[in-house]
Amino acid sequence: MLMRKKSLEDIIFDTVIYVSLIFVMLITLYPFLNLLAISFNDAVDSIRGGVYIFPRKFTTYNYRVILTDHNIYMAAFISILRTVIGTFLGLLTTLLIAYPLSHKDLLFRKQISAFFVFTMYFSGGLIPSYFLIKSLNLINSFWVYIIPNLFSAFNVIVLRSYIETLPTSIYESAKIDGAGDYRILFKIILPLTLPALATIALFIGVWQWNSWFDTFLYTSQRQEISTLQYELQKVLQAASKQMSQNADFSMGQSGGASNTITPNSIRATMAIVATVPILIVYPFLQRYFITGLTLGGVKG
Repeated sequence: MLMRKKSLEDIIFDTVIYVSLIFVMLITLYPFLNLLAISFNDAVDSIRGGVYIFPRKFTTYNYRVILTDHNIYMAAFISILRTVIGTFLGLLTTLLIAYPLSHKDLLFRKQISAFFVFTMYFSGGLIPSYFLIKSLNLINSFWVYIIPNLFSAFNVIVLRSYIETLPTSIYESAKIDGAGDYRILFKIILPLTLPALATIALFIGVWQWNSWFDTFLYTSQRQEISTLQYELQKVLQAASKQMSQNADFSMGQSGGASNTITPNSIRATMAIVATVPILIVYPFLQRYFITGLTLGGVKG
C-alpha cells in the first residue's frame, strides 16, 4: 500500500495538533502531579512553597496519618458497597424509565419529559429534602445513600436520546417474532446501549464515591456506616482546627519535622487516596465513555 507523501500544509497542521495535545496533557496532568508531590513531601517543608511535580523532602508520613486510622478501612468498605449497589440500581432505574420514554406513542411523553427537565433546574431545597428523608425512615440507614439517588433526570435524558437513535425496525422485527417489552429491553436494547450505560455508570459511580454531604446530614450518628469521604473530611477538619491554634503542630511521636502534618498536606493526601480507585476504573470505561456521551447527546 502506497503512502501518500505529506505536503508542507499537512506537516504544519499535524505539528499544531500534536503541540496542542501535549500542552493540554501537561496542564491536565500538572494539578494531579503537584498534589502527588505535596502528599509525599514533608508538610512543614511544603509551606515554604516551590514543590511542583517532585517532592523536595520525601516522606510517607502524610499517608501513615490517614491509613493508620482504623475507621478509614470500614469507611472505605461502605463507600465501595454504596458505589457498587448505587451504580447497579441507578443504572437499572435509568434504563426502566428511559426505555418507555423513547417510544413516541407513550401517553403524556412530552409532559413527563418536561417535568424531568424542570427538576434539573429547581429542587425542593435542603430542609424539605431532610424532612422527606426523615418521613421515609431513612435517617441513620445505609439505604439513604441509595434510594434518594436512584433517579437522575440528566442520565435519563442521555439514555433516552441514545435509545432513540436505534432503528425502529429492531422493535418491529422483535415483536413480529413474538418478543414482549421486557424481552426486547433486556435481550436487545440492553446490549445495544452498553456505551451509554457505561457512561452513565461512570457518572453515578464517581458521584457515589465522592459523596460525603449526605453522610454528614443523615448518618453522622452511626460510625459503622460512615463513608470514606466523610472520614477524610473529618481528618481535614481536625487538622485545620489544630492549625488555627498553632502555626503548625505535631502528631504521633514528637521530634523531627517528618512527624508534622498541615491541612495542605492532608488535603493533597486525601485527594490522592480518594482519586486512585477512580483512576483504576476509568481506563476500562473510557472507550465507552466517549462513544456513549457523543451519541447520547445528539438529540439532547
